[in-house]
Amino acid sequence: MLGITALVPSEVIYACRENAVDLNNFVPFSEFQPDDKLCAWSAIWRELILKKEVEVDKLVVVAGGDCYNALVDGEKIELSGIPTLYFIYSFNRDIRLMEENLDSLVEFAGGIKNEKAFGEIADLKQRAMEIDSLRTEGKLSSIKAFEIEISGSDLMGSPDKYGKAIEALEEEDVDFDYRVAILGIPPIYRGFHEFLQSIGLHVAYDEMPFEFIRHSGRNLAEVAESYVNYTFAGNIWRRMEFVEKQLKKRKIDAIIHFQQFSCHHKLEDIILRERFADREGYPYITIEADLPGSTPEQARLRLEAFAERLAGV
Repeated sequence: MLGITALVPSEVIYACRENAVDLNNFVPFSEFQPDDKLCAWSAIWRELILKKEVEVDKLVVVAGGDCYNALVDGEKIELSGIPTLYFIYSFNRDIRLMEENLDSLVEFAGGIKNEKAFGEIADLKQRAMEIDSLRTEGKLSSIKAFEIEISGSDLMGSPDKYGKAIEALEEEDVDFDYRVAILGIPPIYRGFHEFLQSIGLHVAYDEMPFEFIRHSGRNLAEVAESYVNYTFAGNIWRRMEFVEKQLKKRKIDAIIHFQQFSCHHKLEDIILRERFADREGYPYITIEADLPGSTPEQARLRLEAFAERLAGV
């Protein structure tokens, strides 16, 4: 089992006949409260591995362009004896750097043994994009769509399992008052989407999980060309241009910026607020989290007030 700490091209991992597991998917359900931490996400998956609550044979740490706290937490795991690769995204979309990192990933995972995996996963992600469209159209709950999109990072540890999860979904009528976008880090709180749905807020766009399903390729070269455009790891101006197109396409009414304590992306809040609230006029609220758990009462009250405010806009 090959653990990943953020978005890593899983197409390559499965083409090498390895299985991927996104360590972040364990964090919202964990009871660990590590003392030695900045960001709870990386500190908790670090502890889960070091305490052997989660077992991996190898680890790929996204060490550049996405999460910087992961770098040191990954080094601590490497010191424990687990083979570790540091994967770096280019801030300025340098295709050569992406190709070099993909070559290193191929070597680390044991070499490509199943070229067909690229096409099979590309087809799976296309089906996941169709799920995203249903969510945008209000024909599928954001709760179900989020599970598919957030699982696009590791394909649930098995492309077959992921495909069956997609096939199991059926269209439904979703009752809501407003379409909202969640920008930034995926919520560390359990049941966050469920709570939003309960107060009439339909999440029509999850920024980061959408990135997990929109990047793919039918060979290594196409994978490089796609993943070099991973917006969350690059220049924020390009990222905001992409986000703005999504907001208009999905007819978003309001924005929730979800940020994590001690994450460098937290510093982007003022930039995002100036662009989307001050310039574009979107109602905008920032929710900050630290440790996993249920959505706190204070956050619930703020979101309820935000929903009520939308009624007067």
